[in-house]
Amino acid sequence: MEKEPKQHEVLRRASLFLEENNREPKMAELLLKHYLDVTRTVFLTMMHDPIPETVLRSFCRAVTEHAETGVPLEHITGYATFYGRDFQVNEHTLIPRPETEELVQHFIQAVSNEPLRIVDIGTGSGIIAITLALELPNATVYATDISEKALEVARQNAKQLDSNVTFLQGDYLQPLIEQHIEIDMIVSNPPYIASADKTLLSDTVKNFEPEQALFADDNGLAAFKKIIHQLPETMKPCGCVFLEIGHKQGADVQSLLQKAFPKSDVAIIPDMNGKDRIIKMTVNNA
Repeated sequence: MEKEPKQHEVLRRASLFLEENNREPKMAELLLKHYLDVTRTVFLTMMHDPIPETVLRSFCRAVTEHAETGVPLEHITGYATFYGRDFQVNEHTLIPRPETEELVQHFIQAVSNEPLRIVDIGTGSGIIAITLALELPNATVYATDISEKALEVARQNAKQLDSNVTFLQGDYLQPLIEQHIEIDMIVSNPPYIASADKTLLSDTVKNFEPEQALFADDNGLAAFKKIIHQLPETMKPCGCVFLEIGHKQGADVQSLLQKAFPKSDVAIIPDMNGKDRIIKMTVNNA
C-alpha cells in the first residue's frame, strides 16, 4: 500500500503543473489551503504531514479544472474576501478587486459615520453596500442592481453578515427615482471596460464573470453617462459621488461630471499603483 504523499510534495507538483499550463503557481497553495480548511499559518506548519486521500482527490480535480479552463479560485471555493469579510460569489457577480477596497476606504474616510442615506449602484454580490452598512452603522444603505440573480447573492451575503441593506432591482438609480428616495452619498463600481478590450482580458475573467457587470458601450463610458443623467433626480443638493473608473478614463469621466454639474468639485484619485481609479464629486447645487 502506497503512503499518502506529503503536503510539500503535492504542493510542488501542483505548482509546477500550473506553471507548465501558463497558470499562476500560487494557485496551488491557495487551493490546497482551502481543501485542508486551515489558516496559512497552520498550513505552513503542515508541510511534512501526509495529505488525506479525500482532500487529495478534491484538490487534484480543482487544480486540473483551473489549468484547463481558468475557472477562478473564488468560483471553486464559492467565496471571496473583501475588507476582511468573506462574501459569497458566483457566475452572476463580479469577483472583488483590491481597487474596490480602496474605493470603500476613501468613501468611509469622507463620511465619518454620519447619519446619511447612501446608495451602491450595481451592487453585484453586495460587497460595497454591506461593507458600508457594517462600517457606518449610522447610515441608511440602499443597493441597486439590474440582475435579480446578483441581488439574490447580495441578500444572502447581507443575511450571513447581519447587515442592514435595502436591495432594489432596477437600472442604476431608477428604483430610487421611482420611489422618490433622496440620497446623500452615491458609490458605484459600474461596468467600464470597452467591448473592444474584451480580447485583452484573461479567460479567468471574460469566461467566468458576468458581461453586463464588466463591459459598457461608448468606449466604456455608457454606464457613467447613464448614472450622471439620473443623478439630478435623486441626489440631494450637497451630496457626494464616488465612482470606480478604468485607469484611462479619469479625464473623460471628470469632464462628463463637470459638464453636468459645473459648480461641483470633481477630483481624480489614484490607486495604490498610481493609476487613475476613483472619481470623487462633491455636488454643489444649493
